[in-house]
Amino acid sequence: MVNLAAQAGVRYSIENPYAYVESNLVGFINILEACRHHAVEHLVYASSSSVYGSNRKLPFSVRDAVDHPVSLYAATKKANELMAHTYSHLYRLPTTGLRFFTVYGPWGRPDMALFLFTRKILAGEPIDVFNHGAHTRDFTYIDDIVEGLIRTLDHTAAPDPAFDPLKPNTGSSAAPYRVYNIGNQSPVQLNRYIEIIEQCLGRKALKNLLPLQPGDVPDTCADVDELINDVGYSPSTPVETGVKRFIDWYRSYYRVDAPVELSA
Repeated sequence: MVNLAAQAGVRYSIENPYAYVESNLVGFINILEACRHHAVEHLVYASSSSVYGSNRKLPFSVRDAVDHPVSLYAATKKANELMAHTYSHLYRLPTTGLRFFTVYGPWGRPDMALFLFTRKILAGEPIDVFNHGAHTRDFTYIDDIVEGLIRTLDHTAAPDPAFDPLKPNTGSSAAPYRVYNIGNQSPVQLNRYIEIIEQCLGRKALKNLLPLQPGDVPDTCADVDELINDVGYSPSTPVETGVKRFIDWYRSYYRVDAPVELSA
């Protein structure tokens, strides 16, 4: 079973924290109870790179502690991992959490940067560029996410035979429980991301430069060695390719004429 449902987004969690408690905590306990009572063989669920919070050691590893979230969204995702572990321990329910790193692509969330930037640049409207575009993100194309998710679903979580309770590995357990990063391993600065969008659209962006927002982190980068070793995960989509695929989809879906691309 795969559960990707949640109230997502860092900034909205500051505006409406109760939505995150209701969806991400109450909703997730309902998922766990349903799995327990219906003998689900393996639950794979979406966690988030946001759990790394104020961590600064890059790349982020599942072996790192994640005890300092900087948004309620991140806190609810960490809580999901703890709840899943409890059910893995008590009921031997195999659970695997995937910490997604900035997923983008066709049919994505319209509140994400790629959607917002594309729409506003085409409309000639200014885009909000937080942290003056200096922060980096491990942008991960949707096809790579799906490929890793399917591989993970087919690899049922099992107790880690090497787990040492005196030196616990935070990514595994004596219970049938796993947590993995799923990212592209190639961080890109936001300013570069915007340049790629401009090149694909053939238009320059009007930028409204702003400071880093509360709840955001300066940089993310995924260490995906565990996922590579355990399931053969292999992200293969560079951001230039992924953004172009999104722009092509966007033009087709919203019937936007394509001007000549800008030179790099």
